Amino acid sequence: MKQIRKTLIILIVLGIIISDQLVKFWIKTHLMLGEEIRVAGNWFILHFVENNGMAFGFEFAGEYGKIFLSLFRIVAVIVIGWYLFRLVRQKVSLGFLICLALIFAGALGNIIDSAFYGLLFSHSYGQVAGFLPAEGGYAGFLHGRVVDMFYFPVIRGFYPEWFPFLGGRELIFFRPVFNIADSSITVGIFSVLLFYRKAFNELTASKGREQSAEGGTGEGEAREGAERSAGGLREEEN
Repeated sequence: MKQIRKTLIILIVLGIIISDQLVKFWIKTHLMLGEEIRVAGNWFILHFVENNGMAFGFEFAGEYGKIFLSLFRIVAVIVIGWYLFRLVRQKVSLGFLICLALIFAGALGNIIDSAFYGLLFSHSYGQVAGFLPAEGGYAGFLHGRVVDMFYFPVIRGFYPEWFPFLGGRELIFFRPVFNIADSSITVGIFSVLLFYRKAFNELTASKGREQSAEGGTGEGEAREGAERSAGGLREEEN
C-alpha cells in the first residue's frame, strides 16, 4: 500500500511539472512577449507575460529580491519534498498527501523557470525566443523570468462612482495571468486550509510531542545519573 501511495504521489508531481514545462516551452517558442491567442473569445486568452517575482505576476523587491525569492523557493521545495516523502511512509490521509504534492510540484515548476530559463532561451521582446541560442541566454543562473499565459478576464466593466478609491476605474476579474504551477500551488494550499487543516495541526502537534518526549527522556536520564553519582559520593563519605 505504501508503495502504491508513493508511486501515485510521484506520478502527480511529474505530471504537473511536465505539463507545466511543456506549455511554457510552447508559449516561449511560439509567441512574442505580450502576444496573445484568444481560445474562447474574451473569456479565455493565452496571453504571454513574464515576471520576476511571485505567483500570478506579482513582483518582489527588484533584482536582490529576485535572488532572495529564488533561494527561498529552493529551500522551501527541499523542505516540502522531504516532508512529503516522509509522510508517504506514515498513516496519513492520501488527500492530504496529494495537496502537499500539488504545492511541491508547483513550486518546483516555477523554480525551473527562475533557475534555468535565462540560460536556455533568448529574450522575447519583439521576437519569438530561441531555444539554446548560440549567443547565450538572456540572463544568468537564478535570474530567469517565470512564464505565465492563462488569462481569464471573465468580468469586464467599471467600478461605480461611489466605490471607495476605485470609483469610475476599469474593473477586470480575473485580472492576474498565471500558469499551471501557480494553479497547482493555489489548489494545494486552499485544499489544505479547507479540508485538511485538522490533519495538518495534528501532525504538527504530534511532532511537538515527540520532541518533548525525547527531551524529557534525556532530562530523566540526566537526573538519574546525577542521583546515582550523589549516592556514590554519600557511600564513600560513610
